[in-house]
Amino acid sequence: MSRLCEGRIVIVTGAGRGIGREHALMMAEHGAKVVVNDLGGERDGSGTDQSPAGQVVEEIIAMGGEAVANGDDVSDWEGAQRMINQAVETFGDLHAVVNNAGILRDRMLVNMTEAEWDSVIKVHLKGTFAPARWAAAYWREKVKAGEPVDGRIINTTSVSGIYGNPGQTNYGAAKMGIASFTIIAARELARYGVTVNAIAPGALTRMTEDLGMGALEGEDRDRMSPRWIAPIATWLVSEDSKGVTGRVFEASGRTFAVAEGWHRGPTADPVDDPTEIGQIAKRLVSEARLNANMGGEDFDGGLTE
Repeated sequence: MSRLCEGRIVIVTGAGRGIGREHALMMAEHGAKVVVNDLGGERDGSGTDQSPAGQVVEEIIAMGGEAVANGDDVSDWEGAQRMINQAVETFGDLHAVVNNAGILRDRMLVNMTEAEWDSVIKVHLKGTFAPARWAAAYWREKVKAGEPVDGRIINTTSVSGIYGNPGQTNYGAAKMGIASFTIIAARELARYGVTVNAIAPGALTRMTEDLGMGALEGEDRDRMSPRWIAPIATWLVSEDSKGVTGRVFEASGRTFAVAEGWHRGPTADPVDDPTEIGQIAKRLVSEARLNANMGGEDFDGGLTE
């Protein structure tokens, strides 16, 4: 078997369970040396448990690979820096960061608490920014020292963010932010030999088991296994993906696609009179493409799909 990630050194956050675990195992199978990061919290982010990360490390070592566990909080500034340093100190370099860690605290907007908003935004948005920032700084210093860099940042967004899902204003806002972060970071880091892409996964994990997926059986259940997400993540970590950056891939056992971002739609000449602009705005809306539903297809733009 051709090993896509031979010698690549990669950090995978939230790799103790679910999608992150599948990422770490497949990348190790393809020759990567893996820092398995997981705080070991519950689905809502509470608590800590170092055993999930340690178990994944044991699995990788048992298959003949190399891995080390990391229990830092991805949203902690110093913790994110320690994570990058650990990869370099343990394995001698860093080639990729896969930002996968996340939590859920779903609630309709009228009932959402400040704490539910803050915790989700912190883990997803800051937990993507902090590891990416320290990795980018490491790669920039290498370039300044005249050393070659072929770096990767792979973020985790969601159809809940890029298309929108009721009950998830906190999660969706964070995931849409990550999609935008991906596009901007890709443009900034290209000069350093770093690509930045994102994956919007669909999978049955402890995060989604009570969102309708837990009742799936047979082939339908297999199609929502997190193992379907790992191939695109593994390829994006590899040297073969060098020409791809700033993209969002949808991935599940049902779909593999590139999500297309915002584009300017119908236009009109500006007016400075609010009594005139309504008619123009209604015409533009009638001519514009409809917003997407959770399947990435047009829906009627109402409050419900």
